[in-house]
Amino acid sequence: MKVLYVTSECWPFAKTGGLGDVAYALPKELKKEGVDVRVILPKYSTMPNYLKEKLREIAVFNVKVGWRNQYCGLLEMELDGVKFYFIDNEYYFKREGEIAYLYGYGDDVERYTFFSNAVLEALAILDFYPEIINMNDWHTGMIPLILKEKYNGLEKYKDIKTVYTIHNLQYQGVFSNNVLGDVLDLPYKYLENGDVEYYGGVSFMKSGIVYSDKVTTVSPTYTSEIQTEFYGESLDGLLRANSYKLKGILNGIDYDLNNPKTDKDIFINYDIDTIDKKIENKLHLQKMLGLEVNPDIPLVGIVSRLVSQKGLDLISYIMPEIMRENIQMVILGTGEHQYQSMFNYYASIYPNKVSANITFDSALAQQIYASSDMFLMPSLFEPCGIGQMLAMRYGTLPIVRETGGLKDTVNPYNKFTGEGNGFSFKNYNAHEMLYCIQRAMELYKDKDKWRRLVINAMNTDSSWKKSAMEYIKTYHEMLS
Repeated sequence: MKVLYVTSECWPFAKTGGLGDVAYALPKELKKEGVDVRVILPKYSTMPNYLKEKLREIAVFNVKVGWRNQYCGLLEMELDGVKFYFIDNEYYFKREGEIAYLYGYGDDVERYTFFSNAVLEALAILDFYPEIINMNDWHTGMIPLILKEKYNGLEKYKDIKTVYTIHNLQYQGVFSNNVLGDVLDLPYKYLENGDVEYYGGVSFMKSGIVYSDKVTTVSPTYTSEIQTEFYGESLDGLLRANSYKLKGILNGIDYDLNNPKTDKDIFINYDIDTIDKKIENKLHLQKMLGLEVNPDIPLVGIVSRLVSQKGLDLISYIMPEIMRENIQMVILGTGEHQYQSMFNYYASIYPNKVSANITFDSALAQQIYASSDMFLMPSLFEPCGIGQMLAMRYGTLPIVRETGGLKDTVNPYNKFTGEGNGFSFKNYNAHEMLYCIQRAMELYKDKDKWRRLVINAMNTDSSWKKSAMEYIKTYHEMLS
């Protein structure tokens, strides 16, 4: 089976969030299972130099973007057994400044139309005939329509099946309707018949949903949720109409990169057989961050984008009551000013109890996963989430709201049977969250029960193997 995995980002080349992790880990696992999978993404100028040095140019050609005729370089390299292709054009993908972001520029519609067209043009050059193209999020949503409109009659393209994976429905790639002709060079019938139209504009994500043969999301619960008005981001009706081709496949985490036994970023390595060493990480982190060094005070970790989606208004509302508890909190992340300021404020008046680290630091993130007793993730919605799975991998018990992938991965503690791998609450309510935290704190006092729950969490299988097999099953169904 031959699969081309199309993504706007992929670790370690370029990453802003969970998509970057998935685009690296899933193809690697698919390759292990015998799939001939190749990954293609833009060559951003921010790619680390040690990776740029390994690139090999295989072709140069021109790509149409509406009336524009643009240069395109096609490069390749192999990493961890997977072949990666890169679309090169400095006009679109070389962005400089103090911080060079991947997205958020005024010409994103043109940049990712170029990328989409370049991916399809590259297939005419590569000695690789994919049976399936698996696209991801809005940046690639036009590929199935462009494939149908411009390439369907060509022998090499006519039998290709398409899978469109939604990682977060909130980001849909909606632009003015004039881009249909000026940038996309597509007939206006697709706007008039409603296939790509979104409140008068053009939606890349809507196109992906309508024209792909299969639509997947990153958790089964999220698949159900987005077909409701509350979670559907105004696409719930479209998703219900296309429910026959929807499927939720839970993400995993990379067990090679995230392993407390071998992780070079944490203070003391440990595993499920040497779990007593975990406390040493906590003591090191408390000292490093200026918190009271005390093994008996529960330490709650938060590693997150500091945005409303993550349920931070619940934390803000209840923070004074949390601070009355015998508890410590360590926060890592950047985002909306109101939440950055809120955590900085509490860190300033409770320096022994709260550490606010308003930055991105991958090493500190691993240290928080390894050192914390609990991991707080009270999201308003969460397509999948990886923080809770990373926490469990490191023996840190998640406290989550029952939504999306959080509901699918965290089995709440049952005090009667001892089953579970974390704690959860159902309603988006600050005091319900506080009660859940207090229940976790109460159990923390019983070291034997807590240890058994930690072992349950570390035994939870969040690897990519199960997910990869589900993707393979889906691919086979499409080809049969």
